[in-house]
Amino acid sequence: MTEYMPARTVYVDLDGTLINSDLLLESLFRLLAKNILYLFMIPVWLARGKANLKHQIAARVELRTDLLPYNQQLLKHLEEQRAAGRRLVLISASHQSLVDQVAQHLKLFDMALGSSPSENLKGRVKLQKIREISGAEDFDYAGNERSDLPIWQQAQTAIVVSGNPGLSSAASRAAQRITVFDPEIRLGPAMLRALRVHQWAKNLLLFLPLLLSHQLANTQLVLMSLAGFLSFSCCASSVYLLNDLLDLEHDRQHATKRTRPFAAGDLPLQLGLIATPSLLILAFLISVLLPWEFSLVLLGYYLLTLLYSFYLKAFAIIDVLLLACLYTIRIIAGAAAISTIPTFWLLAFSMFLFMSLAIVKRVTELENLRSRNQQQAHGRGYYASDLVPMTMLGSASGFMAVLVFALYINAEETRVLYGTPEILWFICPLLLYLISRVWLLTNRGQLHEDPVVFFTTDRNSQVVALLCGILVWAATGSWR
Repeated sequence: MTEYMPARTVYVDLDGTLINSDLLLESLFRLLAKNILYLFMIPVWLARGKANLKHQIAARVELRTDLLPYNQQLLKHLEEQRAAGRRLVLISASHQSLVDQVAQHLKLFDMALGSSPSENLKGRVKLQKIREISGAEDFDYAGNERSDLPIWQQAQTAIVVSGNPGLSSAASRAAQRITVFDPEIRLGPAMLRALRVHQWAKNLLLFLPLLLSHQLANTQLVLMSLAGFLSFSCCASSVYLLNDLLDLEHDRQHATKRTRPFAAGDLPLQLGLIATPSLLILAFLISVLLPWEFSLVLLGYYLLTLLYSFYLKAFAIIDVLLLACLYTIRIIAGAAAISTIPTFWLLAFSMFLFMSLAIVKRVTELENLRSRNQQQAHGRGYYASDLVPMTMLGSASGFMAVLVFALYINAEETRVLYGTPEILWFICPLLLYLISRVWLLTNRGQLHEDPVVFFTTDRNSQVVALLCGILVWAATGSWR
């Protein structure tokens, strides 16, 4: 029997193989985060070929290759092969400059080859390049997709990095030998985390106009509010995905955001590229079932979130004001869904309350920043020294919300809706307790960075919300 001798050279693909990501999409999202108007240049660059597109994008962005989600299992295997004396060549369809940066960071490869402005190094073009280097010498190749099959057919060993059994089976038929690195892929749970389904609790604000107009018994209006909730939830998830795709580099430098599915490499960027517009289209299709005013509010919400994502989130104070507006727009959308007009009191209360909660989130981030001895938040307009004034501003805004509610109790329109509006006064101390406790926990460093999500899981907050609901019901006089 002839003893198996491993090939001298191992050629390693980059996108989806060495890294759990795609450098073309990484650089594209980085470019759009810099200036969304580049979106209109992409068809122009692509018209001259995919290699030209990669060249044009790579010339305009810089990527932190040290932050990329590397396949640690494969990386360890390659280090072992290197120690055994084998020659390693990084060969990728990504642009040459990006391939060079990865190779320089890892200091593992003898050679790094990527696409040029005129040649897209993929499939049979890549195979031809390998043959030019290796000649008649045997080689092994590590890849992750069907375009790699022609290379595996001529490789001594196919190193397959994929959770796709069909690809592994095809590679085993093509190559003499096969080694499979089968990463544990749980797309379902990862996608739910990316969609931030738990954040849909924020969209329950759409039911507030229905609740405060005392029309919960109207089945048609309840269904309309539910449709509005689903529409806003799809739209919000589309925005979450877009933010994650645009903030890959910033998220990877964040203490907790680095575990987000796209930043961590748990989800392919291609999936985000498809899901983002699909969810947005679904949101507007659902909105067609509601009054046209709702679709208009939904469009305004989406445009404001784009403005926030691409530009305004980098400006201190403006970002928290805009976040408060986005929460308040949910209430306006809920009113539009059932064709009512929200009161001035409700909108003012919402602005002050949610500005306070938005600042809680920033203060928590600044606390984390200070604990790591850093001075400025990545992609934000805040410094660690802003912690005290932001805390004062946030707590003051929260107490202003309670003041607005107290003034609302004495308003003329309140007496029309409530038989015994004086009962509403008992809500004021509950709100004071809730806001004071949130800021106390924030100061102690015990609060999650998203206080709205905290409210939905905190037992004390749930009890306060239940008591407030009972007091509102009692004030209507329905119990008589």
